[in-house]
Amino acid sequence: MAKRKTKPIVAVVGRPNVGKSTLFNALAGENISIVKDTPGITRDRIYADVTWLDMAFTLIDTGGIEPDSNDIILSQMRQQAEIAMATADVIIFLVDVKQGLVDADAKVADMLRRSHKPVVLVVNKVDSFEKYMADVYEFYNLGIGDPHPISAVNRLGIGDMLEEVTSYFDKTDAQEEEDERTRVAIVGKPNVGKSSIINKLLGENRLIVSDIAGTTRDAVDTEITYNGKEYVFIDTAGLRRKNKIKEELERYMIVRTVSAVERAEVVVLVIDAAEGVTEQDAKIAGIAHERGKAVIIAVNKWDAVEKDDKTIYRFTEKVRNTLSYMPYAEMLFISAKTGQRLPKLFETIDMVSENHAMRVSTGVLNEIMSEAVAMQQPPSDKGKRLRLYYITQVSVKPPTFVIFVNDKELMHFSYTRYIENQIRETFGFKGTPLKFIIRERKEKEQ
Repeated sequence: MAKRKTKPIVAVVGRPNVGKSTLFNALAGENISIVKDTPGITRDRIYADVTWLDMAFTLIDTGGIEPDSNDIILSQMRQQAEIAMATADVIIFLVDVKQGLVDADAKVADMLRRSHKPVVLVVNKVDSFEKYMADVYEFYNLGIGDPHPISAVNRLGIGDMLEEVTSYFDKTDAQEEEDERTRVAIVGKPNVGKSSIINKLLGENRLIVSDIAGTTRDAVDTEITYNGKEYVFIDTAGLRRKNKIKEELERYMIVRTVSAVERAEVVVLVIDAAEGVTEQDAKIAGIAHERGKAVIIAVNKWDAVEKDDKTIYRFTEKVRNTLSYMPYAEMLFISAKTGQRLPKLFETIDMVSENHAMRVSTGVLNEIMSEAVAMQQPPSDKGKRLRLYYITQVSVKPPTFVIFVNDKELMHFSYTRYIENQIRETFGFKGTPLKFIIRERKEKEQ
């Protein structure tokens, strides 16, 4: 099996007005990770995918600060630092050369230093290196290493900064590479029973358990062996503080979810049966969908719901409507309390994990495509008809296909969906998204 690399997570911490969002935009470009055509996902931009040279990472914005008073700024920066230390592989600590070294910076620097996570100190707004270098050196007093001067607005010094940030990557994901076990992230809103599910899986089956220390985050990975097969469950339950404002909690939850989903192949989204499917569930599901993971929707506390012969049907329909962008997700009705259908969870994880890694031969794919085209003629526009030449699978996890056509513009989303449905009809691919890349090939190249 190929080495598995998980995308490292880089978090940005800093006071108000030091230019975090400018840096965010400079790194993420316009390619912000909110997928516009995914219905049901609207959220503020908490994370973005960044590619630099041949490295990809997820950039996380740890939160805005209301600049009310110095006390509030410091307490909110500490919260940011906590989110960053809990979830990130590398932390960018952003300061402002024009504001100079501030007391709050020094206090947060102390926290970051104690975290033993790699911290890259970045001094923003250095519009001219000659003019400001003396002021940049002042930040050595923070005691967290060399300050890296940049100007996010003018995109100066960003390459050097990224070189420093990415220099920490190999060390952080080396621990997680040679791992053949299925990695499962249990995600969902607070209090839907994520931890109870894991505890029940552990307790009931008298399984061999060991908490793997030294993973790069504080979310505890739990090893569970079931029927002789090993799984790693990544729990996002995490820290819960009574005094956290709701918005902070939601941001924290999304950050934690992104980091857990990034490291898993299979995502189990736990929904509370009594509450039904909520907007927050849709947000969390969207993260797994965007990242191309296999998905199982586990409706927990099903034992507590009054049922008639239509209950499951109605509930399923509601979930399918809310999460209409992921019709492939498998659904299970379970109860962590009674253990109802929990063994079925392992069977389903195995099935969707196999589908997520399934390869289909090029010959068979082209047969399916030819039949599909014969049954439903490709669209045409102004007298020009779409032609599909060739299809091949280029990767797995998720299964990714390239279709060569004569004109990309003519390959409407709905026709791609039609081809996808034909492939699913033959191979199922239950539980996993399929990705399609459309490439143009001129007629004469044939």
